[in-house]
Formats: sequence, structure tokens, C-alpha cells
Amino acid sequence: MDLGLKDKVTLVAAASKGLGKAAALALAREGANVAMSARSDALEAAAEEIREQTGAQILTVKGDISQQAHIDELVQATLEKFGQIDILFVNAGGPPLGDFLSLKPEDWEAACNLTLMSAVRLCYAVVPHMLERGQGSIITTQSVSVKQPIDNLILSNALRMAVIGLFKSLANELGPKGIRVNSINPAWTWTERVEQLMADRAKRSGASIKDEAAQIAAAIPLKRMGTIEEFGQAVAWLASPAASFIHGHTLMFDGGMTKSAL
Repeated sequence: MDLGLKDKVTLVAAASKGLGKAAALALAREGANVAMSARSDALEAAAEEIREQTGAQILTVKGDISQQAHIDELVQATLEKFGQIDILFVNAGGPPLGDFLSLKPEDWEAACNLTLMSAVRLCYAVVPHMLERGQGSIITTQSVSVKQPIDNLILSNALRMAVIGLFKSLANELGPKGIRVNSINPAWTWTERVEQLMADRAKRSGASIKDEAAQIAAAIPLKRMGTIEEFGQAVAWLASPAASFIHGHTLMFDGGMTKSAL
């Protein structure tokens, strides 16, 4: 199926590994030009891997999306290179693990800057450009925790719901102006972050990482975790004209794990 992404320009945040890299690769495979950003030194290697696999034009801008100056540099470089931004993929690393009493107010402030304010700043930087063109697609990746909280992840549980509130509101405001706004919310998809979470669970339970992963897979109706390739394909579809009537949606990428009726 042709998703209609050839020569579209997409900006992908936190793209050096994990879900961000998977999204960048899937979009590039569909013919999009991709601007990739991350703090990590792995960014250039990730970009070169995607170039080799897809032949797509890839721009890399190293920076920290919790900093306004870096976001401004990223957006300016993307517009200078490609002339437009059709798709914005809002993504950031997860906030620290911990329960309420193990964390301090300054941990909340830092997590808010990373998880919520990076999304706010990216949208402020890109939305005016999309409004000028009268079109665009914005997606954020958050977590299954927006439907059901995950133990020992109180920062993520709270702040990711705030991002969903932001995106639901933006959908109401921007839809009439030609800009689609959606979120994708993965459950257990094997990445470096999930490996960290499995290690934390194993430490607290006394079990092995393998046993913890098997226990989670058993609770998912499809009886396995998702793959980053599946995640990337879902993002590419949701971002594309093939999903042109999908708007204001909170897509659960969870293999049926979420038990809520809505």
C-alpha cells in the first residue's frame, strides 16, 4: 500500500535509537525525507544506517529538545534543508523510574521539562509553519500508562497524561486548519528503555529479566511484546494521508493489553 509519503518532510525527535529511530526508518522507507535529532553520539550512525537501507535524504541535528535554543536550531535547519515540515513526530526519552516518596520536587520539574515542555516547545516551533501551509500531521508517542498506570513510573504516569491533554486540545484547535494531531501509545515494545524497566523489575522482585519479560508477555492477549518494526509501521501509517480521517485519536499500540473499554 502506498501511504503517500514520498518526498514529504518529517522531523523526528529523539531519533538515535529505540522508538524514535524506528519511526524515522519507517518514514524513510515510505519515501519521506527525514530530519533526525537526539543528544546521543549515536545519532550519526543511526542516520547512516537509515540512508543505507532506504536511500532517503536524512538531516541530523544534534541537540537536547528540553532546551528551546536546540529546538529552534533543529526547526531552522530542517526548513533550510528541505523547505517545509509536513510531519512532526514528538518524542523524548522517558523520565526516571521511582515511586512518589523516592522522588523530590526537583525530579518532577526536570521530568516536566523533558516530557511535557519538550512537546509544547516543539509544537510552538512547528505549528506556525504548518498553519502557513494549511496542512500537517503531528504525532506524539507516549505510553500505555495514559490508560493504566505502571508501577514505579509515577513521573511517566502523570506527565504523559498531560501531553495527551495537550494533544487532544490541539486537535480541536488545529483540525479545522488542516493539521491532524494524534498520539500513539506503546505498551511493552522491546527497546533499551524496556530493557531498563525489566532490569528494575527483576531487581525488585528477585526474578530474572527473562522471567519478568515472560510474565508481561503472558498478560498481553497476543502473548508477546511488540517489535520496533511494527511500531514504526504504525507511526508511518498514522502520519500519512492513508490515515487522513484519523484525528484527535489516542492509538494504543499494545497487543490488546489495555483493559479499559474506551
